[in-house]
Amino acid sequence: MIRLSLLAAVLMVLPATAPAQAPAPAQTPAPAAAPAPAAAPAQASAPVGDSAAGAQKIEMCIGCHGIVGWRTAFPEVYKVPKIGGQHEAYIVRALQAYRAGERSHPSMKAIAATLSDKDIADLAAYYSGALPKTASK
Repeated sequence: MIRLSLLAAVLMVLPATAPAQAPAPAQTPAPAAAPAPAAAPAQASAPVGDSAAGAQKIEMCIGCHGIVGWRTAFPEVYKVPKIGGQHEAYIVRALQAYRAGERSHPSMKAIAATLSDKDIADLAAYYSGALPKTASK
């Protein structure tokens, strides 16, 4: 009940409509300048992954993804997915999603936050070429 009263009090204090915005000041034309350099591409191309460089960057990955059948207990018990042999584009997008907070696993978010675009491309190149490990007799 207190929350509703507080909300009602706040709504009563707020103006009913947004204040009108002042018109933008008139701008004078800029003096003629030298021609602008050629425009850069709208979107920079993604870095190309280097599998050999990726092999040097897997320290944080192999602790979970490098152990066949590994299950982790944080934040809950689940089987860690195999990433060896996974599609390169999928690995890139997954790591970008963890880094952006679009995926919620706390450990993966923390690790991905430390990765550059080049690191992600290198790791994806490495793991996409790595064969998944399976149990043998």
